[in-house]
Amino acid sequence: MSDAERDAGNRKVKAGFLLLVAVSPPLIALQWGATPLELLAALGVGVGLGALLVWYLGRLADEFTGGSRRPGRRR
Repeated sequence: MSDAERDAGNRKVKAGFLLLVAVSPPLIALQWGATPLELLAALGVGVGLGALLVWYLGRLADEFTGGSRRPGRRR
């Protein structure tokens, strides 16, 4: 697998995870009869939490894998 293919796959996983986390709060709010403004606020919170979680998990994964700039890494 080339670096470009791996990076493209990682971006797709991150985008999917962000989407999943971002739509969860509005769907929960919708079940409780939220107004459109409350739905937008829930979506904003979901996007913020999703982005924070993707960033954190990316940093955590780098710690376990030794980062992407490790010398001597085979490509």
